[in-house]
Amino acid sequence: MAITKEVKCDKIEVVGDYKAVQCRTATIIKEDGVELSRTFMRHVLHPSICITNEAGEVSHLETDISSEPAETQAICNAVWTDEIRSAWKSYEESQQSSTL
Repeated sequence: MAITKEVKCDKIEVVGDYKAVQCRTATIIKEDGVELSRTFMRHVLHPSICITNEAGEVSHLETDISSEPAETQAICNAVWTDEIRSAWKSYEESQQSSTL
């Protein structure tokens, strides 16, 4: 009786004006090749994150996608054009200033 666990990114979606990349990860438990359970987890990737320090200075930290599967990295690199990155940064800054 062999129980195995498989974790894989089984769905990638690009959504919204700023091309957020949603990744769904499936965790599959099998016994002797027969699936016993499947659970899902999602995470969303954006081109960057906006950081405002105590002095009110704004900076942007590019999203590190190096730990994502190669297919996810390729999609991010394809859809996050310079135009999208710039538009996303402007949107982030507008959201930061509205919360201050």
